[in-house]
Amino acid sequence: MSSVAGTGDQADTLRQMARNAKITHQAESAKKTGLTDQQGIRVISVTSGKGGVGKSNVVSNLAIALSAQGKKVLLIDADLGLGNLDVLLGLSPVYNLNHVLSGEKSIMEILIDGPAGTKIIPAGTGAQELTNLGQHEKLKLLDELDMLEEQFDFLIVDTEAGISENVTYFTVAAQEIFVVVTPEPTSITDVYALIKLLATRYSEHHFKVLVNMAKDSEDALEVFRKLANVAGRFLDISLDYLGCVVKDEKVVEAVKRQRAVMELFPDSEAANCFNTLARRVIENKRQSRVKGNIQFFFRRMLDHPGEG
Repeated sequence: MSSVAGTGDQADTLRQMARNAKITHQAESAKKTGLTDQQGIRVISVTSGKGGVGKSNVVSNLAIALSAQGKKVLLIDADLGLGNLDVLLGLSPVYNLNHVLSGEKSIMEILIDGPAGTKIIPAGTGAQELTNLGQHEKLKLLDELDMLEEQFDFLIVDTEAGISENVTYFTVAAQEIFVVVTPEPTSITDVYALIKLLATRYSEHHFKVLVNMAKDSEDALEVFRKLANVAGRFLDISLDYLGCVVKDEKVVEAVKRQRAVMELFPDSEAANCFNTLARRVIENKRQSRVKGNIQFFFRRMLDHPGEG
């Protein structure tokens, strides 16, 4: 028994050494170029300061728009216990991350098909159990994530709304942070509070702002200006205007029918906005941050939950 255990420990040690060497190589390459590997997966966290701003709707439709433009997109619903991506899209996953952690299924086996060729990791409450894994299980999970790394261009993380440990560690682990805000004064106030927390406690200094439910583009720009003015006075950060999605009754209708507006009403104003947004995301190269790929993202979850 001890011989078998010893062999397993040695194998895990070798795997860990190989993984560390790979991560070190990626970091050194990033330092030389000033950028992370442009061929690797882009990990984007989409977050908001409060609920009711249409964040999950933005995530699902942005994913579809990126897919329509030839990108391979993986989604993870990181609103632990209250996730609604599957409900929003009318999906009924049989398996989730719990089944991977228990060894019953592989990551590939729990992936479900989303609209327009997108794929979704149904997290359920599984992510809450990640910190309880032993070293062998952690390495096994990271090995499986290697396979996903090579198959997708984007991992888009739909965080829960507000300010919580789950929000901060999912957001800090991502390469890029998109914040969703609406023209409502309370939304602007709450998203500023989130940005302030991430900047002062977690040293995050780059944020991309998407204005949802805007009356028009001028209305959206005014929202961005208000947020940028306050942030510019009190925080050492950069805010980039990513774009806007106009308020559109077609979105309401699509939600009622548990479909994405990109699918149901591809010629709607909102769908046009998402197509424009997707083009902008593709054209805007990732930020110069030595933050990694999908393995780095999940390593944060495994090793440093709730820490910056």
